Amino acid sequence: MLNDEIVDEVRAVRETHAAKFGYNLRAIYDDLKKSEAEHIAAGHPFIAPPSAPSEPASAQRIRFAHR
Repeated sequence: MLNDEIVDEVRAVRETHAAKFGYNLRAIYDDLKKSEAEHIAAGHPFIAPPSAPSEPASAQRIRFAHR
């Protein structure tokens, strides 16, 4: 398998962050939400996720409808 330096770095950061909180998912979530709130308070833009998944393009539905 091909090694990707960026993926390895992201995984290392994730591992370090999780270990900091003893792999407690609630603590990790709370820390991420706290960090998000701090960034928003500092004026960084925040884009809310869509409320519902968007519909696929009609051409795509037709294209795969006859499989």
